[in-house]
Amino acid sequence: MSIKLRILSILFWSVISAAFIGPGTITTASKAGAVFGFDLLWALVFSTMGCLLLQEAAARITIASGSNLGQAITRQFEGKSFCRATLFLVGGSVIIGCAAYQAGNLLGAVEGLALIFDIRKVYLVLCIGTVAFIALSIPSLQIIARLMGLIVAVMGICFLSTAILLRPSWGDLFSGCLIPTIPQASEGTLLIIGLIGTTIVPYNLFLGSGLSDKNQKIQEMRFGLSVAIILGGVISMAVLVVGTAITGEYSYPALAGTLTGQLGTWAGYLFGVGLFAAGFTSAITAPLASAITAQSLFGGRQPEKWRNQSLYFKLVWMAVLLIGLSFALAGFKPIPAIIVAQALNGLILPFISIFLLFVVNDPKLMGKKALNGRLSNIFLGLVVWVSLFLGLYKVFDAVCQAGKFARPGQNITLGIIMAAALLISAAIWVMIYAQRRRYFARENSS
Repeated sequence: MSIKLRILSILFWSVISAAFIGPGTITTASKAGAVFGFDLLWALVFSTMGCLLLQEAAARITIASGSNLGQAITRQFEGKSFCRATLFLVGGSVIIGCAAYQAGNLLGAVEGLALIFDIRKVYLVLCIGTVAFIALSIPSLQIIARLMGLIVAVMGICFLSTAILLRPSWGDLFSGCLIPTIPQASEGTLLIIGLIGTTIVPYNLFLGSGLSDKNQKIQEMRFGLSVAIILGGVISMAVLVVGTAITGEYSYPALAGTLTGQLGTWAGYLFGVGLFAAGFTSAITAPLASAITAQSLFGGRQPEKWRNQSLYFKLVWMAVLLIGLSFALAGFKPIPAIIVAQALNGLILPFISIFLLFVVNDPKLMGKKALNGRLSNIFLGLVVWVSLFLGLYKVFDAVCQAGKFARPGQNITLGIIMAAALLISAAIWVMIYAQRRRYFARENSS
């Protein structure tokens, strides 16, 4: 690959970083820094590697088999009685999740601009929504992805330069990245789950798989994807470092004020630009991901009706954008919808992770060259176990919130959920290796 192609590949795959670095990530990471200093950096290191492993597997499926993730799911369950229900559960969960979080994306972008300009927020919401609509109307997904990559670069410069100028202790930084510590306070556990959950996102797997070029080589994809996601993880870590600057009650204005006091007025403005970039890019990638998910799941039988920029494709992203815009204009987040979305995404993430693990271990679909090796299976298996844990925890948390049930002790809850995730993971491994043995036994006997 030439240097130009490498840069374009990194810009293209930065759309994944744009998707997972949203206002939720900024809030969670900066609050983790404000409350626990550098102690939770390891959670971002792990979640970045987990995100990379899952996204690489999703993109590899498209390149090796010619089918994107949604098409592979459809093919796997085709002809079975629960096929349609499965597709609607997965597709509906992703779209509801994108719509529920879209208001937060828009409001996050507005909060960033409000730190710089004294303009009524309703005008900012309308302006950002209009620009997002125009960007999503661009016919080429390649251009949209690279545009997101450029904005991610701006966001990275803002947060990285601010983090470096705060002069953090490099020893504490490396210690936080390499030595896992779980604070005794329950807030620490929730922040760890939040840091992982905001980085490993179900709809990003459909987004990455749907955007993958079927004619691209796996090695080329791995280079651009790896650099883009690792840089995204570094940006998230920089946000956590920036969060350590605040000592009082956490809020965006308070953090911007602290940075202004320590580094100068420009530092507060840089934080505002970074927050705006995070919200704006997510306000574009969330509707785009929902449309690509619907296209990949439901476009198999009528591909002409679901091609890029077709009516059906546009209707999905328009609906997500308009729902988010409506809630943002009203000035509040749709909390009940977010709780439902968290529960559904809690179910969908492990489902998709497990499905990915099965597919990348299917010699018939992937071929021998693209098939998962032993080391890849170990790492991907660990990520699947964590996704199961996160999924079960989110479902449990959402059920408790919705039903207003009394929760058992934090340690008891975590222990039960970890054990359940471990048992399910063990059963999955038995099934996967049985599948591989049967295939190679048939091949050797023929």
